[in-house]
Amino acid sequence: MQAAERTLTVTPEDSERYNLGRGGNPVYGTMFRRPATGVGGSLIAAQHLLQNGAGIVYSPGGGTHHGRPAQASGFCYFNDPVLAILTMLDAGLSRVAYVDLDVHHGDGVADAFAADPRVLVVSVHEAGRWPHSGQLDEEGAGNLFNLPVPPGMTDDEMTALVEEAIGPLVENFKPEALVIQCGADALADDPLGKQGLSNGALWHAVAGLKPLSPRLLVLGGGGYNPWSVARCWTGIWAELNGLEKPDRLPPVAESLLRALSWNRSAGRQPPEDWFTTLADMPRNGTVREEVRGLVRRVKERMRA
Repeated sequence: MQAAERTLTVTPEDSERYNLGRGGNPVYGTMFRRPATGVGGSLIAAQHLLQNGAGIVYSPGGGTHHGRPAQASGFCYFNDPVLAILTMLDAGLSRVAYVDLDVHHGDGVADAFAADPRVLVVSVHEAGRWPHSGQLDEEGAGNLFNLPVPPGMTDDEMTALVEEAIGPLVENFKPEALVIQCGADALADDPLGKQGLSNGALWHAVAGLKPLSPRLLVLGGGGYNPWSVARCWTGIWAELNGLEKPDRLPPVAESLLRALSWNRSAGRQPPEDWFTTLADMPRNGTVREEVRGLVRRVKERMRA
C-alpha cells in the first residue's frame, strides 16, 4: 500500500494478490494515508474506551467494513471495525456487539467474527446489492444476524427493525462494548442504494442503541452524496451529545454546504434544503411483510 501510494503504480502480481488498482480499489495519491488515518482513529477510540471503562467515541472516518486480511475490497483497503473490535477483545473484553446500518452487507466484519461467539454481528443491508452476501440463513457461530431488506426501506421499517429485533438482540447479548457502523448510503438521497430512509431514521437508530452498552464506538461508512453524508453524520454527533438540532442551519454551516460540489446530475441543481436544513423530511410508510418476516426470524432465533 505504501509503495503503491509512493509510486502510483502497482505490479500485476500485487494487483492480483492484494486486489489493488481494480474492483473499486483505485491507486491514488493518499491511498495508504487516508484509510490508515481512519484505522488509527478507530484504534485510538477503542483504547480510550478500554482505559475509561465507559463512554462514547465518534469516529466518522471509520467504518470501512469490506476490507479483508491483506486484501482490499469495495474501496476499503483496511477494516477498521475489525481492528477496533480485536483491540477490545485482546484487552480482555468477552462480549462486543457490532451493528451495521450501511446499505451494503458488512461482509468483512461478518467473515472475521462468524465463528467467534464473543462478537454479536448484526447487519441491515439492501437485499441483492453488492457484495451479494449476507443472506438471512447465514448464522456463523450463532451470533451472526443478517437482515437483508428489500429496496425501498422506509423510516418506519428501520424503526421496526431497531426496536423489535436489533435492540432486543443487543440488549440480550449484554455487550461490554458496542460498535455501530452508520453508513449514509441507505438514505433516499444517496445515488448507490435504492432505500428510502431519511437521516432521522439513522439518528433514531443510534439513539435507541446508545444506552445498551457502557462503551460505544460510532463509525461512519458508505455515503456518496456529500450533502446527505455531511448532514446525516452531523446529526449523529448531535444525537450522541444530546444537542438540539436546529430547524435552520446557521450561516457558517450553510456557507460550507453551498461550497460543496458533486459531479453527478443531482449535484448540478441541489434542492435548497440540502443547504439550509439538518433534518430530512421523514419518509414514513407501511412496514412490509418482508420486514416483518425479518423481525420474526430474529425472535425465533432468540427463543431457540
